[in-house]
Amino acid sequence: MITIYHNPRCTKSREGLCELENLNTEFTIRKYLDEPFTKEELKEVIQKLNIKPIELVRTKEAIWKEEYKGKELTDEDIIDAMLQHPKLIERPIVVNGNEAVIARPKEKIQDIL
Repeated sequence: MITIYHNPRCTKSREGLCELENLNTEFTIRKYLDEPFTKEELKEVIQKLNIKPIELVRTKEAIWKEEYKGKELTDEDIIDAMLQHPKLIERPIVVNGNEAVIARPKEKIQDIL
């Protein structure tokens, strides 16, 4: 089953959702700001993305700049920051089984279908 981790207020996230709808495939929507990740879920998604946690962080967000930028952070620290401030998580994330992409641009979704 395909899942999109979605933020409806984000243009790129809405574009990713539209791309999935146009593919006429079944998927679920998880509004991760309303239904936050558990630590285990976030670690699993990072593993499926095959990236380091920092690569999932929106480093231009004010909260990142104010609270975390320039500090020596472990991967666990970065994961904890994303759990505490879910808006730091890059979006949209699309997961299909054991594969995932950050769907920016939306065409990246094709890589995991």
